[in-house]
Amino acid sequence: MKHHLKRQLRRIATERPYQIIAGSAAALVLAAGAGTALAAGEDAPVQQENTASVAELGARLGEPASRSEARIGVPPASPSAEPSKSPSASPSAKKAAADPDVTKAAPKPPSSKTLDYDYQAQINYYYCGPAAVRNALSATGIERSQDALAGPLGTTEMGTNSAEDTTRVLNQQVKGNPYRTRMIPGSASPAQMDRLQADVVEAISNGRGVVANVAGTATDTNGGWHSFPGGHYVAVIGYKDDGRTVRIADSADPSLPSYWLTTIDLAHWIASRGYSA
Repeated sequence: MKHHLKRQLRRIATERPYQIIAGSAAALVLAAGAGTALAAGEDAPVQQENTASVAELGARLGEPASRSEARIGVPPASPSAEPSKSPSASPSAKKAAADPDVTKAAPKPPSSKTLDYDYQAQINYYYCGPAAVRNALSATGIERSQDALAGPLGTTEMGTNSAEDTTRVLNQQVKGNPYRTRMIPGSASPAQMDRLQADVVEAISNGRGVVANVAGTATDTNGGWHSFPGGHYVAVIGYKDDGRTVRIADSADPSLPSYWLTTIDLAHWIASRGYSA
């Protein structure tokens, strides 16, 4: 029996010594790696270096690493960076892309327009202000007498003071306070002429007559001469040629209730005064 055990031990020692050594070495490496990882904490890189040496040890001993050993020796892959996401478009941008006509331009006013109005000549020589306001209001369907308007306008035998008064009373009679006073001190500039043209087109396109406080002399498109050195009020109740020419309702002479005047001439006629539009 003793001889038999000796032969078995001798055979094992001579035939497979490298397997015993490799297994023992691998066990020692794994144990050392685990102990080092526990001592170093979560962030220590020692574990990766020790586990990688298992496969190397197997190769040096003449036997390839087993499948489990190869798995131990491969370092874990680092998590890939999350792909960046492009910011999503805002709701307004999405709406604009889906509907390019979200904001539509206001309709262009007609190139010419004349309001329906009820003309009335002034009932005395100083009622041109109340008459002009009354004629302008009639284009919006509002009927007021000259006497009813003279009081709010502050009209006396000296006349009506300024376009500030006509603007105030016009806004008292219509909804929304749409009227604004435009003054032209001194001579009319090209910018003021353009402003007058735009104001007339806007007001009449919206069904409102314009009231202008004029002074001096103006010549209409037919060559008629209209002179008021001390001042006068007229209503503008129409335009043509995109506002370059305007239709005047003049309460001074019932035999000539209306006439056409260039907007440039009207601006010069208003100069030193103002208008309500």
